[in-house]
Amino acid sequence: MNDGGQGRLHARILRCCLLGACALLGAPSPAAAFDLSGGVSLGGVVAGAKPRFAVTPHAGISWRLDNGVLFTAREALSLLPATDKHGVGIYNQISLGVGYATENTQVAVGPSLSIYSMPACNAGRLCGRVVGVAPGGHLQADLYFFGLLGVSVNASVDYVGGSSPVLPDGAAVMVSVGPVLRWTKR
Repeated sequence: MNDGGQGRLHARILRCCLLGACALLGAPSPAAAFDLSGGVSLGGVVAGAKPRFAVTPHAGISWRLDNGVLFTAREALSLLPATDKHGVGIYNQISLGVGYATENTQVAVGPSLSIYSMPACNAGRLCGRVVGVAPGGHLQADLYFFGLLGVSVNASVDYVGGSSPVLPDGAAVMVSVGPVLRWTKR
C-alpha cells in the first residue's frame, strides 16, 4: 500500500471513531453517579532485580450506572525517591477501566499505558536509567469506610520492552495502597 492509500485508511478510521464517539455521547443514558477521587498511595515498583519505594499521587473519575456498572479513568504519578547516583524515578500511568460499584465499593479492571524514566538494576548488578512507554493492565479497588474517605488498592502489570543494556523485555509490577477521598455528584 502506498503512503496516500495508508493516509486515506487512517482518515477513514479516524472518521469512524469520531462518529462512534458522537453516537455514544448523543445516546440517552440511565441516571448515574459521577465521582471524582484523589489521594496519595505508598507502595513499590519492581522493574529489574531491585524493588523501589514509590509515593504515588493519583486522581480519577468514575461514572456509575444505576445497575452498578462502572466506567473509570485514572492517572497515577509514581515518584521514586533517589536512593543512589542514578537519581529520582518517575512512572506515570493512565488507565481506563470497567467494573462494578456499590455505595461503598468500586472495583474496575482495564488497560493502561505508562511512561517512565527511572533507575533500575539487573540481576548482574548493572544499574542505569531506563526510559520508555509500556502498555499493560490495571486493577483498582476503592473501599469507602467513612463516608467519602476510604482506602484505594491498585495493582498493575506493564510490558516493558525496547533495547536496554540494563533490563531485558519483561514485566513491571506495581502495587500501591493508600487513602482516597471522593467527591460525588448524583
